[in-house]
Amino acid sequence: MLLNLHVKNIALIDDVELDFGEGLNILTGETGAGKSILIDSINFALGKRMKADTVRDDAEYALCELTFSADSDEVRAKLDELDIPRQDDCVVLQRRIMKGRNTIRINGESASTAVLKELAGVLIDIHGQHEHQSLLYPDRQREMLDNFCRDELGDLPERLAKAYDEHALIEKELNEALAKEGGIDKEKELAGFEVDEILSAALSEGEDEILEAEYRKLSNSRAILEAVEYAHSCSGYEGDSGAGSLIGRALGKLKSVEAYDEALAPLIRELTDIDGLLNDFNRSVAAYNDDLDDSQGRFEEVEQRLNIINRIKARYGGSIEKVNEYLEEKQKMLERYLDYDNYLLALKEKHDKARDEMTGLADKISAIRKKEAAVLSGKLKEALYDLNFLDARFEIGVSQDKDHIGRHGYDGITFLISTNPGEKLRPLKDVASGGELSRVMLAFKSVLADRDDIKTLIFDEIDAGISGRTAQKVSEKLKRLSKDKQVICITHLPQIAAMADMHFEISKGVEGTHTRTEVKLLDGDEAVMELARMLGGAMITESVINNAKEMKMLADSIR
Repeated sequence: MLLNLHVKNIALIDDVELDFGEGLNILTGETGAGKSILIDSINFALGKRMKADTVRDDAEYALCELTFSADSDEVRAKLDELDIPRQDDCVVLQRRIMKGRNTIRINGESASTAVLKELAGVLIDIHGQHEHQSLLYPDRQREMLDNFCRDELGDLPERLAKAYDEHALIEKELNEALAKEGGIDKEKELAGFEVDEILSAALSEGEDEILEAEYRKLSNSRAILEAVEYAHSCSGYEGDSGAGSLIGRALGKLKSVEAYDEALAPLIRELTDIDGLLNDFNRSVAAYNDDLDDSQGRFEEVEQRLNIINRIKARYGGSIEKVNEYLEEKQKMLERYLDYDNYLLALKEKHDKARDEMTGLADKISAIRKKEAAVLSGKLKEALYDLNFLDARFEIGVSQDKDHIGRHGYDGITFLISTNPGEKLRPLKDVASGGELSRVMLAFKSVLADRDDIKTLIFDEIDAGISGRTAQKVSEKLKRLSKDKQVICITHLPQIAAMADMHFEISKGVEGTHTRTEVKLLDGDEAVMELARMLGGAMITESVINNAKEMKMLADSIR
């Protein structure tokens, strides 16, 4: 259930909060007062786009925050699935827009638009004029029928979609194989050449990296050789300037006076150790130098090997890993080409098996749809009668085209209606007006209420194109629907407004040079005066007020 709506700095709204209650929540007000802005703000908070210029000119940011109760198992499960922390059994959706950027937070943590929309799908259902028009689309009609019979369908739709995708992949492979059937000799020859070329290169994982490191070393061997020779000379014992010669002379001098002071012994030992280390270093440098002298042959060997590896990599994937994957693919291809007839036969059998599985699932779904379509048609006819379609007939047609199976099966779903006696059933799109569409949608929502776990419904323009007795019937249906769901309805009809459990007035006022939208929860007398305004327009006479009181009393008696 939607507990609170907080809108700030959006269009005419400066800072508005609404605390909604259970049952039927009604929003009324003059045209242009800001009712549509509230709905746009709710949609924005639920993940839809809002233009950056909707931020008030005198504000740095705009904000919309929705607080829902998280008191259903489905909502809690969705929070856990999306890894969203629970917050006092509430869900707080906050969306802020600032300088073209927007941020989303759910229970205080940042979230993506995709996560926001997925969570919103179990919290609230909004029906405006666009949603009424969606009733005309075949896909939407199929979705509504499937929603009605989802318990009977179980996981069949998901299994069918998976089977369809698998069948499509196999069919693509089969079509490609059949297309190649006449030219496999050339394909086989090319694949054989490529396999032989890769195998002859005898590549091993990581070989190129090791050789490239060695190549860098060998290609700079001259600079390395000069540095090593210099180090050998500086640390050597040849000549008078080498470190080894100097240390040797220093050691000789110290030993010549060692007998005169026993404190010289430790120094002599230290210098002797240094002389040993330097001697070891000098021999190691000499050995390294000898290895470098023999590196020219190895350099040519590494260079040739790298040329082979890089040529194979360039042709078959860019890396040894990709080359090996390509090799495996071509080897499998050769295996198929060596016995292509059996390969085609196995592929055809696999294709037929996949199609049989897909068709079997589609058959089961179609049977359920046909059975449940009759049940739903009967329930909708009753609901339409309650909405003043006194002589309406309604049927859900399920046509089958087994030659064209899609991810949703092979059924064509068509809503058929006749609103007057003697008229034949015709597709809804060819018959219904805007007002009739809104009532058909309301009929669907009332019928599906028991099977729909969403607790909050918003109706915008549900009263489009209706008046009089029909308006009264719609108001009664909304009231009955609000016994099981929280219903929020924007309306211009007093018959609907009179049924409100909570009645909010949307008005527009001017403060200085600024125009602002304001929202007020009406008490009993205020609600009567708002009904009088809706009934009487510009002139609110005593008789209009009495009429409003009578309408309110009648609504209270119907509850």
